[in-house]
Amino acid sequence: MDVSAKITGIKYSPYLCNDLKVFDMRDIGDYLPKRTTFLLNINQYAQIAVSLWVSAKRSRSYPNSRIYNCLKYQGKKVTIIPLYKDEGIGGDRDYLQWDTISLMSLLGVYTIISYYVKAVPNPRKPNKITGQKFDMDYIKEELKALLSYQSDALHWNLLQMDNIYKVGQKALNSYKKISEQLGIEMHSEKAARTKIETLLKNKDTFMHSSRQLAQMAQQREIVTIQPKENVSGKKAALNIKNYLGGYYFFTCDEVELSGDNIFLIESKHSKEDKLPSLDDIKEGLIRMILFTNLKNVMVENKEYSPVAVLKLTTKGEFLLNTLSKIKLTQLKLLKKEAKENGFHVFINNTNLQEISLLNNE
Repeated sequence: MDVSAKITGIKYSPYLCNDLKVFDMRDIGDYLPKRTTFLLNINQYAQIAVSLWVSAKRSRSYPNSRIYNCLKYQGKKVTIIPLYKDEGIGGDRDYLQWDTISLMSLLGVYTIISYYVKAVPNPRKPNKITGQKFDMDYIKEELKALLSYQSDALHWNLLQMDNIYKVGQKALNSYKKISEQLGIEMHSEKAARTKIETLLKNKDTFMHSSRQLAQMAQQREIVTIQPKENVSGKKAALNIKNYLGGYYFFTCDEVELSGDNIFLIESKHSKEDKLPSLDDIKEGLIRMILFTNLKNVMVENKEYSPVAVLKLTTKGEFLLNTLSKIKLTQLKLLKKEAKENGFHVFINNTNLQEISLLNNE
């Protein structure tokens, strides 16, 4: 099934954001590899919410969960993403995709596209590197530039795209030095250079090439059941157009048509009797932010009213009385978030709004 829709703006109130610790700019090099979400004091007058990607690929290490944790902050929100990450010939190599930048722009998150300059050999896997660290001087310069930037995230992110060819060259040079220093072969530099030259020569080429890759990935995902999904309906391609004409390509885990309604369902599954992890749930909530802001939702030239659903499933029977106080509090906040933002949460086959969460409703 192909579903098309538009987004003209984002309105959403998050309730499950973590409290963010505050650090000073002068110490950023010490804690950035260890902290992936925090508040950063640029100076005595300015503060920015920062999240960090450890790979350019969205499916690794819950980057959208960290984005979610920054959404409650009312000031500028920035996320730092590597242009590409090479783990050595014995590991993976991932590239930044345009739809990642698009999603950040849609959520009002400023993006700093950066590169790694340091690494160490992986002690457990030969021909693979780990512990990669960003060029901190470059990141500090970009953060200071962002501090005085007055336009919105979309325009900043487009400027970042204009600069990606230079960043790509820096990334290639850094990996060459890392390879020489550690004696570990990287993936083909020629192939990487060709890829970067194709994707990064200018933002139009990057957008076109990455969009094709996103569509290809979308088609693969439509016919693939992921380990963290327990689905019963049809998967569907969801093509979203924003107010500037930009396109975003996603998949819905399940889509169901019922009268004039279309149910857009994001599924998170636990292989145990307990609920999916909080990070999994937050990844699902990022989709709820999109699904609850859709307009002009069309299937085969017919318009439907969207109904956003987050479905949480467990391997066995889910028992509410087994929840810890912390998990129960999280579930109450999730219930409040769903009601406030107009989406449904199902635990197995029961609507969360129909579940009495003990005496503290």
